[in-house]
Parts: sequence; structure tokens; C-alpha cells
Amino acid sequence: MLSGPSICDNRPMRASFVILLLALAGPAVAGQPMSAGEFDAYTRGKTLFYGYQGTPYGAERYLEGRQVIWSFLDGVCRKGYWYEAEDGLICFIYEDRPDPQCWSFELEAGRLIARFENDAQATELYEAEELGEEMICLGPRVGV
Repeated sequence: MLSGPSICDNRPMRASFVILLLALAGPAVAGQPMSAGEFDAYTRGKTLFYGYQGTPYGAERYLEGRQVIWSFLDGVCRKGYWYEAEDGLICFIYEDRPDPQCWSFELEAGRLIARFENDAQATELYEAEELGEEMICLGPRVGV
């Protein structure tokens, strides 16, 4: 039988391992705004469905290169992109709306929370989740 230190005798190493796991557990601490890198790592490749006060609000597909596609769940999709503003907010520009729409994002109970920051009087709270569903984008409207 081999003898040597047991895992119980190696407490400093175990503590370091636990600290490392906690540091790697999530991209952001609850209550703390996400950085652009954390937001990108969390959203890239996902389609998130947003709700407001328990009602479906919209969906956004997050693509490579900070490209996005947004829909108010009406079948009309708007292409755009996002960037990090100087104040750390995540701002979106869409093809039909050139003025930046800026948000702060944080993780709370494993879900993404977005707060609209353009107007302090109209700050709205959105919860986001990934449903694993596709966002429906209808083709261009044609006809009479």
C-alpha cells in the first residue's frame, strides 16, 4: 500500500482549489454590472427572450462580432450591433434606429437582468432567459 498525504492533509491546496472554482463559477457577481467581455461571453451564440413584468417583450439573437438581431416578437427583425460605451454601459445601434440604446446588464439568480439607462425617468427592468427556441423573422412585406 502506498503511503503519503491524504486529501484531508492537504488543506491549503484544497482551499486554493475552492477559491479558483469560485472565481471561475460565473462571468459576473450578482448585483454588479457586467463588463463588455462578460456580456459577450454570456450572450454570444444565444437567443434570449426578454420579458417585462411577466409579459413577453422581445427576443435578441447574439452573433459573432457583436452583431445582433432584435424582434419585438412580431416577426419583424432588426439587425444591429453593440459596443461598450465609455461609462461601461452596453449600447445597441439598429438599422432602423441610429441613436444608441444603452443598457446595464447583470446576472441575478442565474438570469440576465437588463436596465435601460438612456432615460432615468423611464428605467425599465427586463429579465432574460434562453429558451433554446428560434426567433421568428418574417420576410419583407410585399403586396398591396
